Amino acid sequence: MALIKWEPSEGLATLQREMNRLIESFFNGSPLRFGEHVGEPAVEVSDTPQAVVVKAQVPGVTKDQLQVSMSEGMLTLKGEVKEEEKKADKSYYRREFRYGAFSRTVPLPAAVEGDKASAQLKDGVLEITIPKSERARAKEIPVKTA
Repeated sequence: MALIKWEPSEGLATLQREMNRLIESFFNGSPLRFGEHVGEPAVEVSDTPQAVVVKAQVPGVTKDQLQVSMSEGMLTLKGEVKEEEKKADKSYYRREFRYGAFSRTVPLPAAVEGDKASAQLKDGVLEITIPKSERARAKEIPVKTA
């Protein structure tokens, strides 16, 4: 079982997302949000014998709009979704797309080799593969009979 660093602010970010969703649905989809950020992308963190894999949903974001960094066992994803150019002859009946900056910091469940990490963006999903350090990899111990 891997120990995961407790992040007290992670619960607050989840609460903020849920409150935003509740308020938006109450106002019939009005883009009412707290703070400057669009929100945090949904992530999946998986642990394989050789690596830690982090996937993040970032629809509508290009690789040039993304920044991935790692420090002290934490992976940070930052980016920005740009709003399309407004046209004077267009009026909206509903606007639910979110525009602006986003950020997400994810604690990694094992010691990794950040300098060997790779990232790939495909179909709106960013996948980051970070090899585990040698000390974090499971080692099989042979059992001998007495």
